[in-house]
Amino acid sequence: MFAEASLSVWGWGGLGVVLFLITFGPFAIFYLAFYIFCFVGGGFAVTLLFGKTNSEKHLEKCEHSYLPPTPTGIAKTLDELKQEIKPIKIDRRLTGSNIIDEPLQQVIQFALRDYIQYWYYTLSEEESFLLEIRQTVQNALVQFSTRSKEVDWQPYFTTRLVDDFATHLRIFRKAQERLNEKDDPKQRDAPEELLDAFFEAEVEMERKICRDMVCTSHKDEEGFLRDLCEVLLYLLLPPGDFHNKNMRYFLREILARGVLLPLINQLSDPDYINQFVIWMLRDSSCNYEAFMNILKLTDKPAELEAVKDKVLEELQYLRSLDTAGDDINVIKNQINSLLFVKKVCETRIQRLQSGKEVDALKLAASFGKLCIIPLDHILVHNIALQFFMDYMQQMGGQADLFFWLTVEGYRVTAQQQLEVMQSWQKDGKKQSSQTKGLLKAAALGVYEQYLSEKASPRVQVDEASLERLAEKLNKEDPTPEIFDDIQRKVYDMMLRDERFYPSFKQHPLYVRMLAELDMLKEPSYRGSDDGDVESFNGSPTGSINLSLDDLTSATTDESMQLHAFISDTGVCNDHGKTYALYAITVFRKNPDGSEDIWKTYRRYSDFHDFHMRITEQFENLNSILKLPGKKTFNNMDRDFLERRKKDLNAYLQLLLNPEMVKACPTLMPYVHDFLENKAYSKGKGDFARKMDTFVNPLRSSMRNVSNAVKSLPDSLAEGMTKMSDNMGRMSERLGQDIKQSIFKVPPLIPKTDIDPEHCRVSAQLDDNVDDNIPLRVMLLLMDEVFDLKERNQWLRRNIKNLLQQLIRATYGDTINRKIVDHVDFMTSPEQVADYVKRFRDSYWPNGILAETPPRRDKNIRMRTRVAAKTILLGIMPDELKHIIGADTTRKGILRVFDMFQHQQLNRRLAYVFLEGFLETMFPQYKFPELFIKLHSRSPRMRAFLQKVRSLQKR
Repeated sequence: MFAEASLSVWGWGGLGVVLFLITFGPFAIFYLAFYIFCFVGGGFAVTLLFGKTNSEKHLEKCEHSYLPPTPTGIAKTLDELKQEIKPIKIDRRLTGSNIIDEPLQQVIQFALRDYIQYWYYTLSEEESFLLEIRQTVQNALVQFSTRSKEVDWQPYFTTRLVDDFATHLRIFRKAQERLNEKDDPKQRDAPEELLDAFFEAEVEMERKICRDMVCTSHKDEEGFLRDLCEVLLYLLLPPGDFHNKNMRYFLREILARGVLLPLINQLSDPDYINQFVIWMLRDSSCNYEAFMNILKLTDKPAELEAVKDKVLEELQYLRSLDTAGDDINVIKNQINSLLFVKKVCETRIQRLQSGKEVDALKLAASFGKLCIIPLDHILVHNIALQFFMDYMQQMGGQADLFFWLTVEGYRVTAQQQLEVMQSWQKDGKKQSSQTKGLLKAAALGVYEQYLSEKASPRVQVDEASLERLAEKLNKEDPTPEIFDDIQRKVYDMMLRDERFYPSFKQHPLYVRMLAELDMLKEPSYRGSDDGDVESFNGSPTGSINLSLDDLTSATTDESMQLHAFISDTGVCNDHGKTYALYAITVFRKNPDGSEDIWKTYRRYSDFHDFHMRITEQFENLNSILKLPGKKTFNNMDRDFLERRKKDLNAYLQLLLNPEMVKACPTLMPYVHDFLENKAYSKGKGDFARKMDTFVNPLRSSMRNVSNAVKSLPDSLAEGMTKMSDNMGRMSERLGQDIKQSIFKVPPLIPKTDIDPEHCRVSAQLDDNVDDNIPLRVMLLLMDEVFDLKERNQWLRRNIKNLLQQLIRATYGDTINRKIVDHVDFMTSPEQVADYVKRFRDSYWPNGILAETPPRRDKNIRMRTRVAAKTILLGIMPDELKHIIGADTTRKGILRVFDMFQHQQLNRRLAYVFLEGFLETMFPQYKFPELFIKLHSRSPRMRAFLQKVRSLQKR
């Protein structure tokens, strides 16, 4: 039944469909669907419209029952918005100085255009927002300018800035020392290990602040800058603008991410710093010796590879040149120089990569030829004396050495006081008895300190000499020569006793002394054309001296007239060595009226050797005769040779000037010997010429200081009271110097509970020199750059005294006033305007935002490093090397340079300078406490504080 019913339903349904299609056609089904859709849609629309109408009527009926009345302020605000907006007037005055305001307004305009307008105009064309931003920025600048005018910047530039830099350098030095203590070479060279050691040392030194998170984490750095900028906006903005959160956050992001962060990124970039160093010292000539020292001392194979690649490039270019005639000799000389540099680079790279690097001191001590420096020269040379002093302390002979030095000091002081006494007697002043009494007291003090039975340690001399000295002290007036006999015996004992000078020449301290004097010969690089062994005999400027007897015995007639000039110059090549040769034409008029004419040929080294001889024998010629300077690179260039020819000609004419001959007749035998038609016999080797260029500048500088002091007699003795104090305390001070030298007690550092090496540099500043700005600055920098606090305190005291003399002789007593005036000049409106203009022109050249320069190639950056190091090492004056030593000078300069090659450490220094600037700018707002809180996120800081608390509980 069910099947039949289902079949009938399908049958009837199918029949209905067939009949529908036959009747209405095949498209009828689409029409049916369309009709149904229209019916349903129309019903929905009618329902929606009917419901909306009824809902509005219902709301109108119950509006007053359920909703509060509309506030009148909204309607008033709508009316004000419909009114015409009044233009905002901006006062363009910022600092009160038109020369500053004009470029500063341009900077503001460019910044708004390039950092705000370009995206704001895509959102709105309303100008009021931009004008309000500008007004807010100007308000902040006005507040900043007002505050800066109230600040005394002299302490910041002369104390705080130097202290921050010196402390940063001390932390870096401590970090390097910690790395050197590690056994694994890979750990010593790893940058991460250096960063860890640096910030660990910072925590120990600062004790309340560690900037590791700010310098190593980009996220933490941005957070720190945001917090700092928000504080600055609070101080600089009007309260209404600051409490506007949108405006405050907007300005905070622009200041933090658009200004400070890019600036710190640039200032901390090592490549930028290296370029800046080269730009700052662009007027300094490239020093060949410094360049070769850098190649021999560098431990970075990348630097050597970069230099080698540049050398190969230059060699390829020179070999491709098509030259003839004289130019070929110039090119050959350049090629030989480049091949030598290439060989040095390859040798150094091979050593570094093989791990066979040997200490230069050990190498020289084992295989090098050590020059011999006499004891009398050691005793008068600051650097050499320091090492001999350390050795004598080790051998127990310090009393003998200090006695010799004390007697030298007594002799000089006594001579000065006797000269003053004689001048007073000429002027009719009667102070002779008092002066003699003071001299006798000083002599007795020396006797008690070293020779009496109470002396400890006591100088061992024969009793007969002591009795004679005691008799003289009791019966005679003291003289400067009263201790000469005993001093001579002490000197002979130090010279001949095997424990002292003979053994010192075999001691490692002697090798280190030679390194400081730059007199070590490295077998791998250096040689001498004058022999295998050099002695330092006769004078500190040479080893082989021309006999005065030979020269003075030469027959020279005063009526004999001599004229000479350089007629030609050329380049010679002898056994692979290229050098310039100067042809000198000499005319000699004999007493009988006849004339002799000849030519002689001399090299520049012959002129230099001749100049050394005559200036050594006739010191007054130093201020008259000036030999043209030496040049190593491109010294065969034709233009250069012509210039040198002209300069040497002027040198000869001055030397042969009749007035010069009349004033210095004993000079002529030297001149005749130099101009004779024969091979010139050099009296000094390369080693001696090195010593001449090293020692003579110190002599001349000390001579200038001495002359300056002598020209100011009032400064020698400001009165008998002061002289009495000085003489009375002389022996006591000398005794203190000895104790300080023996026990290494720094005399200039106050006693504290903290290790001096673990505190800021300013905590150790000598109160006695606080009022002397340049001396304070120099001592701070020299102590840290050259690590002088680890050196003999006698040397450090001498350095301090020498610096005082140099400063006084150079600038007089007005140096502090000049420095204050210079700081005022640096912060004057004219200079500030110049700073703003430089900033504007560098960021917006020709009014257009400067494009970010692409990162430079690695080889270029490495060569820039080498160039910067070379210039820094080359500008160091010889006087500085004479004061503290050549090796110490090199290490100090390279330490400073290495410190700037780490971007994270540079960021730390930039933030330290910024913090110091803000603390000086806003002294009343407790910025130090704020920085402690901002840096308290550091895990190192929390661990250190926890360690301190645990130690305090014990």
